[in-house]
Amino acid sequence: MKRFALAFGLIALTFAAPAAAQQQMTDPDFHPTVARPAFAADGPVIVIDGAHNNFHTVDGRYSPFAALLRADGYQVRGGTAAFDAGGLDGVGALVIANAGPANGGSPFTTAEIEAVEAWVRGGGKLLLIADHAPFGTAAEALAARFGVGMGKGYAFAMSGDGDLTTTLTYPAGAFGDHPIIAGRSADERVAGVTAFTGQSLEGPAGAATLLPMTVGAREARDLPTLQALAERLNSGAEREAALAEFSTPALPAQGLAFDYGQGRVVVLGEAGMLSAQVVRYPDGRPDNRFGMNVAPGNAQFGLNIMHWLSGLLP
Repeated sequence: MKRFALAFGLIALTFAAPAAAQQQMTDPDFHPTVARPAFAADGPVIVIDGAHNNFHTVDGRYSPFAALLRADGYQVRGGTAAFDAGGLDGVGALVIANAGPANGGSPFTTAEIEAVEAWVRGGGKLLLIADHAPFGTAAEALAARFGVGMGKGYAFAMSGDGDLTTTLTYPAGAFGDHPIIAGRSADERVAGVTAFTGQSLEGPAGAATLLPMTVGAREARDLPTLQALAERLNSGAEREAALAEFSTPALPAQGLAFDYGQGRVVVLGEAGMLSAQVVRYPDGRPDNRFGMNVAPGNAQFGLNIMHWLSGLLP
């Protein structure tokens, strides 16, 4: 396929090799360091949810993010229990990354959604991450409780020369002046972020757009539809007609931040950006890496998100 190179932060498929023939793992060569840790020791407790069919967990695909936060002085642990009225006591920030569907829908009960909303409204801090299908469907009800809409598909963009890419780049010029972008000092300013497909987002009134979706970006409803679009384009079909048939315009953002009651919320539409993964192929092709291991600005972005949620940034 000449036009379509898949570089997904979750499944890293290609048309040339079946997924079963590939080996995807946390990058063993990724060892995060922090030049100026936010906390010397015993920083706020960060809980990375692992109780809702999560594809990214503290000891699994989000162990690189956990290592980064520990290097910054945070106390990081995995969440193993359902959310309830008292289950979030003592938690500095809750990270929910790619909760998986339950019976095709939300893995969160109505009571859990209400408990998380009340916790944030009362001062809790939430980082909610939901990637491409099916994770948007899984997180949709929880996100909607905070006024966030999700595209729920696979986001992509068309490059200037007409190629379809699932690697979405956000250069420094795309950012505003939100404290998460600016950091605590000039050396902490986010210089760029790379996402590896994911979904698009729409925030509530007053939400700050951290990652403004690439101009002209679109979203296919699922992976087979995205593959069908790639095949149609590669066959020489008229571009605009193929795009209209197999995709819709993306929502305006892939990263949002907003105050909610006395608490704070950040929502991201892609999870791989805060991990560090490698896909190895049995046929000898070069490894495919994605995440903080190939996009250094992503690590600073992740740290700044936690600094804002923790109150270190205004």
